[in-house]
Amino acid sequence: MVRIAITKGRIEKDFCKLLKKCDFDIAPIENKDRELQIRTQDNIEFIFAKSNDVLTFIEHGIADLGVVGKDTLEENDFNDYNELLDLNVGKCYFALAAYPNYKDKTFISRKKIATKYPNIAKRYFGNMQENVEIIKLEGSVELGPVIGMTDAIVDIVETGATLKANGLEVIEKILDVSTRLISNKVSLKYKSEEIYNIVDKIHKVIKEESIC
Repeated sequence: MVRIAITKGRIEKDFCKLLKKCDFDIAPIENKDRELQIRTQDNIEFIFAKSNDVLTFIEHGIADLGVVGKDTLEENDFNDYNELLDLNVGKCYFALAAYPNYKDKTFISRKKIATKYPNIAKRYFGNMQENVEIIKLEGSVELGPVIGMTDAIVDIVETGATLKANGLEVIEKILDVSTRLISNKVSLKYKSEEIYNIVDKIHKVIKEESIC
């Protein structure tokens, strides 16, 4: 049996569409209610969890495979995994966003940056050799500049509609993001045949779709 931990929500839906195209049995998933663990006829067990918990399950060997966004992988310090596939879904990007006058503005003190992703923001500004103050917000980070608390934000951008609605714009693109398939290193060693059977089928579908 291979156990796969999937990030709940949009990632779950996108990944299940991929599995369906690969002819895996996903009927139990489509018909699930509030179940958090499901086993299918393909001898695959699925766990549905929040993104950070997917990494925890991989780290502790609870799950053999994990389906999680690149944003979660980049923000966390956990590196003891194998990245097997870019699933080519859930595409978006990290960006530095602010009011249009950001580049021309004279800053008397350190710039203040609002973000849900402090590690990614610190890494970006460190590479730019800029000393900034990172302020972590859990909700709508756009509020930082809107209420005058911060000069800019570092956040995930999909359509840019929320930025535009609040008078903000992308100043610089930082990092592309998509959904990734990762594995526990020990599982990949001892369940290599079962895991690569799944990986190969998914990769074939992704390749076919990219050609089309």
